[in-house]
Amino acid sequence: MIELIIGKYNFWIYITLMMIGFYAMIVKGNLIKKIVGMNIFQTAVILFYISMGKVKDGTAPIIWEKAVVYDNPIPHVLMLTAIVVSVGTTAVALALVTRIYKEYGTMEEDAILDIERRQAEELRKKGSE
Repeated sequence: MIELIIGKYNFWIYITLMMIGFYAMIVKGNLIKKIVGMNIFQTAVILFYISMGKVKDGTAPIIWEKAVVYDNPIPHVLMLTAIVVSVGTTAVALALVTRIYKEYGTMEEDAILDIERRQAEELRKKGSE
């Protein structure tokens, strides 16, 4: 049993990174910290898929007389696309946080929700008058 755990240490690292990222996205109130958590989570998924494409004693998928076993190139290609999507998602998220900060003067989720509640209450009071 212990050999199974030690033999798959890379999976334990990916799971730990995923949980750190997931924790940051769920628990943290600061929007920048949520974005960092999202990036950690995405990185863990990318590392996991890249490691799945590696075959023991495999070589690059190039036709070669000495090569018997090849690594699977599809996970690597898909993860290149995932990296581009991750960078784009991060850029859009940071642009939104910048806009939210300019509008509300804070990046804390609780403070933004309080401001929104106060504004909605003021609108309700004006509408009832």
